[in-house]
Amino acid sequence: MDLEVVRADLQRVGEHRATPVALADGQIRVRVDAFALSANNISYAVFGDMMNYWDFFPAGTVSDDNAVWGRIPVWGFGQVVESLSPDVIVGERLFGYFPMGDELVITCGRADARGITDVSPHRSALASAYNRYQRCATDSAYRAEREAHQMLLYPLFFTSFVVDDFLLDNDDFGAEQIVISSASAKTAIGAAYLAHRRGQRVVGLTSAGNTDFVTSLGVYDEVITYTDVASIAPVPSVYVDVAGDQVVRHAVHARLGDLLGHSMTVGGTHWDSPADTDAATLAGPRPTFFFAPSQISKRSKEWGRDGLDARVSEAWHLFAAWVDGWIDFRHADTPEAVITLYRELLSGRVDPRLGHLCSLITT
Repeated sequence: MDLEVVRADLQRVGEHRATPVALADGQIRVRVDAFALSANNISYAVFGDMMNYWDFFPAGTVSDDNAVWGRIPVWGFGQVVESLSPDVIVGERLFGYFPMGDELVITCGRADARGITDVSPHRSALASAYNRYQRCATDSAYRAEREAHQMLLYPLFFTSFVVDDFLLDNDDFGAEQIVISSASAKTAIGAAYLAHRRGQRVVGLTSAGNTDFVTSLGVYDEVITYTDVASIAPVPSVYVDVAGDQVVRHAVHARLGDLLGHSMTVGGTHWDSPADTDAATLAGPRPTFFFAPSQISKRSKEWGRDGLDARVSEAWHLFAAWVDGWIDFRHADTPEAVITLYRELLSGRVDPRLGHLCSLITT
């Protein structure tokens, strides 16, 4: 069973049930035990066409109105329950990219002690970073007692790490401060944590309702509401746009103009903001979409994949311990509960202190 949404109308969500397919040689069946759901997954849907996120798990639903449905990717843990691959045994636990559902059939390609790669034809042209499934037994980021942290935060923290590394790789574009929108979002918090830890000044932009929470984190040197963007200090800056909100983007660019050394779009938590039809009129540099796999590929070549993973894991374990001071994990264990949570995320009504873990296992 999967949850699917209409790609052009994210409010429309429904259950899709299909008869499990028989495995072919080289394939494994993974039961999806649990996955996290957050604003990050809304970003996957918002940028689904642009970044090909819909292509990872083609949908099975066909509507009478010819609506095009899609399966939103999520990060979670699964257990191998059937295997026709000589490289994978039944009972192995894997961490990786799954659909919002109860199982996934993986066609095993490259396999080593650390993990396996899905080489299903429909995934062959997609970003390799999302096609890799880590074996928990050998994953340096894995701790059994922190599975909740890993499925909710590790993929976001990995993005945060790569964002911060990209900025470091470019000497912060000469910035004296990093301005981050949607400051309460998990990816934003991770990026702020890393930049703050290395001594960079970080300014968080958030709604009035989230100001106290964002301030309490202690990783933002200044917290400014969206209505007060004009108060941002006029010094050389970088804009890390996690909100994807064109109104906020225009306000930031209007305030800083040529003081912006770089403007990067990382997410789309404000998914329902109007499309930016006036991007050409923005003051300062043209915003660029940040695609994490590009920086991951660069560092993998320079450091080796083991070197990159070691750096990320070291930072991750420190971050995960810090997160324990403020996060509250909640569980949604029925299709109805997951759909309700999904709609709350769409509306932006979810408390940023909460981390939501889901399961669609019905037996």
